[in-house]
Amino acid sequence: MRHDPEDLGPYVELQCASHFSLLRGASSPGELFDEAQRLGYRALAICDRNSVAGVVRAHIAAKATGVRLIIGCELVLRDGMTVVVFPADRAAYGRLCRLLSLGKARGGKGECDLTLEDLGAHAKGLIAILIPDAADETCALQLKKIATIFGPDAHLALTLRRRPGDALRLHQLELMARAAGVTPVVTNRVLFHEKARRLLQDVVTCIREGTTIDDVGFKRDRHADRYLKSPAEMQQQRHLANHPEAIAASVAIARRCRFSLDELSYQYPHEVSEPGKSPQETLERLTWEGADRRYPDGVPPEVEKALAHELRLIGLLGYAPYFLTVNSIVRFARSRGILCQGRGSAANSAVCYVLGITSINPIQGDLLFERFVSEERRAPPDIDV
Repeated sequence: MRHDPEDLGPYVELQCASHFSLLRGASSPGELFDEAQRLGYRALAICDRNSVAGVVRAHIAAKATGVRLIIGCELVLRDGMTVVVFPADRAAYGRLCRLLSLGKARGGKGECDLTLEDLGAHAKGLIAILIPDAADETCALQLKKIATIFGPDAHLALTLRRRPGDALRLHQLELMARAAGVTPVVTNRVLFHEKARRLLQDVVTCIREGTTIDDVGFKRDRHADRYLKSPAEMQQQRHLANHPEAIAASVAIARRCRFSLDELSYQYPHEVSEPGKSPQETLERLTWEGADRRYPDGVPPEVEKALAHELRLIGLLGYAPYFLTVNSIVRFARSRGILCQGRGSAANSAVCYVLGITSINPIQGDLLFERFVSEERRAPPDIDV
């Protein structure tokens, strides 16, 4: 038998909303990951509603707890169809972000307006789980649509509702999924990390719906079952235990979702470099030409020393493209008569001064360049203009 280098256990929760699902989730990413660690999870998905706003906090919490973060997003489409998607790699995460940007721009403040066609245009590299309502004709039609778009990466959620006929509903949903060539997968649609948080979840539901606890009725969840349960408890849940393959499918999806925010880094434009020259070579030429303009009577030795030191550090850290981009922006603005001025810690840089990005001589003011760019800190520069 092939050994799995990453043992994720018998079940991975793939549908957790944090409080970044505004007025829906009632627990922070940190609380969810702390509880996941206590319950013995090896991985956990955060899937906020029409947003990936919670993934940075979740990423930090995952590092602290050792529970691997699976990045996802719950998309509520224009026709009411709900699909949870997971980017399998860096490129798919980029497509998901572009999809959300499209929906937010179209929907306006606080809204996200997306169609199934939009999702299909950005589907490459995404793993999808359809969140069904009833096992009816609408669900059958939706299954056909996501099967067409996602092929073997299409799944259907089997989630307990604690209502009469749950067992029959889950059985029918599984049959419909299999008939459509879609893989069933168990989820619990987690909205809070522990049972006691149900009270807060009810309150945020009332705020969202503009009503009171006395009048909210069935607009709130009918039961307190939306807390994070242990993998063993999910395996043993009444009715869910009848679907062992769907439980195992959660682990299969988790294994494939390897994208991490650690893969993201600043990507600077390349078009600002001169043909045949590296960004560093281009920046060095512009810097020394700028120094000659700033000091027509000759560049003072202390300025030469400072420029050489800064250019060495900029080259070591790979920041030359950023300086070239800002320089292009400033030159363009001034060519159009647009007033602009570099400020903040960029004024500590002799390179910024001779390029004309800033107007304060850092040598004359005895300003420290390392307050702006430091080899020890290795934080990307931030030039405010």
